[in-house]
Amino acid sequence: MSDPVRVTIYSREVCPLCEEAKETVDAVVERVEADATVEEVDVDTDPDLREQYGERVPYVFVDGTPKFKFRVDARELERAITDAAE
Repeated sequence: MSDPVRVTIYSREVCPLCEEAKETVDAVVERVEADATVEEVDVDTDPDLREQYGERVPYVFVDGTPKFKFRVDARELERAITDAAE
């Protein structure tokens, strides 16, 4: 059995787009057939991340590969998770 697919959301507090992205990611992970885990990283807790991402959040990675910035397309995310699980 392979490791779960890692979905990482770089976000910050008080960010409506981040909340929307988290809801979309959670919904997709809940229904997708593949085993996936979600990690949320608050860029404001790390000066290097804050400098790297600035206002460019949410940023969503699937298994370390950047897939979405600002908005998450549920169908594309489901496809990315499924592909990464194969």
